[in-house]
Parts: sequence; structure tokens; C-alpha cells
Amino acid sequence: MDLSDFGTMHEGKMRIIQETVPGKQVTLAHIIASPDEIIYIKLGLDPAVDYDQAAIGILSMTPSEISVIAADIAIKAAKVDMGFIDRFSGTLIFTGRIANVQAALSSILSYLKNRLGFTICEVTRT
Repeated sequence: MDLSDFGTMHEGKMRIIQETVPGKQVTLAHIIASPDEIIYIKLGLDPAVDYDQAAIGILSMTPSEISVIAADIAIKAAKVDMGFIDRFSGTLIFTGRIANVQAALSSILSYLKNRLGFTICEVTRT
């Protein structure tokens, strides 16, 4: 098998059409507990927001627009601050105390799984 098995050859050039059909899934759900200040800076977050027992919650979801709904759930579920919402890539980053970030993440995952039928990954933590 070579690459020509995957595309159409035209004038010696291969044309490949790639189509993406996103599923309803959370592919990353991670908590960074007690992050170093440099992580805040590199993510464009405010390191002056110094929480006792600080944490950063990170999610990656498809379809990507679900990040807006997830942000709304997070804010309503716990005292967290939104760091980044990207409705084009499906990325959501929020900060707060460890317990609040965990509560927000749990609420998001529960809603997406139980109400919207999403496939949910395991929550990881560093």
C-alpha cells in the first residue's frame, strides 16, 4: 500500500480530501494543582490572582462550541475565574481554589455525560 491508495492522482499530484466529523466527547479533563507562576504567565493568565491552594482546570471538547456551555456550567457550579474559552478549538481553561476547580470540572463532566450523552475521558491531575 502506498499513499496513492488514499487519494486521487491528477497530473502526477495527489489530491487528498480530509473530512472531520467530530463526536460528542471530552478528550482532556485535567487539573493542575498548585501551578507555578510561569504557567499562569505562559497561558496569559493573571499570576497576581494568587489563590490559596490554587489550581487550573483544562478541558478539550468536541464539538468545539460546547466550550461556551461548559464555561457557563463552571461559573454557575463554583467560584472559578475564566482564563480562556475557545469556541473554535473546544478548549476551556479556568482557575480557582483546588476544591472549586474540581467542583466545576465535575459539574461540567456530569452535565455533558448525563444530559447531552457525551463520551467523557478520565480526569487527570498533576
